[in-house]
Amino acid sequence: MKALENLEIVPIKNEELQQLLQYNIDQKTKPLGSLGQLEELAMQIGLVQQTTQPSLNKPVMLTVASDHEITDEKVSPVPTEITWQQCLNFLNGGGGIGFLCNHFGFDLYVVDAGVNYDFETHPKLIQKKVRKASRNFLYEPAMTLEECNQALQNGRDVVADFAEKGTNVIGFGEMGIGNSSPATALLSVYAGIPVETCTGPGCGLEPDGVSHKAQVLKQAIEKMGVADTPEENLARFGGLEIATIAGGMLEAARRRMLILVDGFITTSGFLAAYAINPTVKDYAIFSHCSHEPGHIKMLDSVGGKPVLDLQLRLGEGTGSVLAYPIVEASVAMLNKMTSFTEAKVYNVVQ
Repeated sequence: MKALENLEIVPIKNEELQQLLQYNIDQKTKPLGSLGQLEELAMQIGLVQQTTQPSLNKPVMLTVASDHEITDEKVSPVPTEITWQQCLNFLNGGGGIGFLCNHFGFDLYVVDAGVNYDFETHPKLIQKKVRKASRNFLYEPAMTLEECNQALQNGRDVVADFAEKGTNVIGFGEMGIGNSSPATALLSVYAGIPVETCTGPGCGLEPDGVSHKAQVLKQAIEKMGVADTPEENLARFGGLEIATIAGGMLEAARRRMLILVDGFITTSGFLAAYAINPTVKDYAIFSHCSHEPGHIKMLDSVGGKPVLDLQLRLGEGTGSVLAYPIVEASVAMLNKMTSFTEAKVYNVVQ
């Protein structure tokens, strides 16, 4: 696919730098390993940026939105109009992602990948609409390969633009009524997990609704079949926002940016990116473990270690922004915490 050309992602492994980073971390005034995952994050970020003194610059949150015709099968209890209404809310600084980005200093943009609505021009809206809604994949692929290719390329283009402006931290969120259905289908297809065991309530289905949703997804996968390539599976079962996120993550990794992965739907975009190029994981920080039951299965399938577990299931990118202060703290520890030598603490047995 054209969108996946020129997509070399360099592994972050550097043994000499890793040893130096580990030495610097171990020389901080603390018992070895006592800052736990904070130390792991510091190591990862140092390797991503190939330096012992990393910095976090101009963090951006991309909340990518699309509608989904699979909602015709009553897999969501929420009307689809909520998608565009919430997008307008976000553009005005509202919603969970709006107040959190404002509070933690993220620059929030809404990316229209496929919302069934005509938005007016807005400085925080990035118009990348491929079509008005992903198709009902119970009857036909959610996207043609050409549409999927365009969504992947759109994600790459958006991230490339921010990278050129100096951003080296990028978070991804999503908005799209019904999008837990394509996310669940992608989890089942990419991870080889029976769809019945990983289907959750999404926006609030009751148990009977969850069972119905699982049956719809099972029928869809059986009817469409599992393809030979990750791109074809993304086109068959994904969503326009999920494909856009996947493309954005791949481009971010190509440009050695730090990727903040949010919850269930956003992680399905990561699954697609990972299936296309597993090295993308080197650049990913898994911000939290969602309360949506399939999310832990997603994380386990790629060996992802979440920073937080707050029983969130809002999406939008909220978990990524909430985890960011911990990411900042890991960098501050590496750059600012006193060493034993600086503190004149000697004869320490570690």
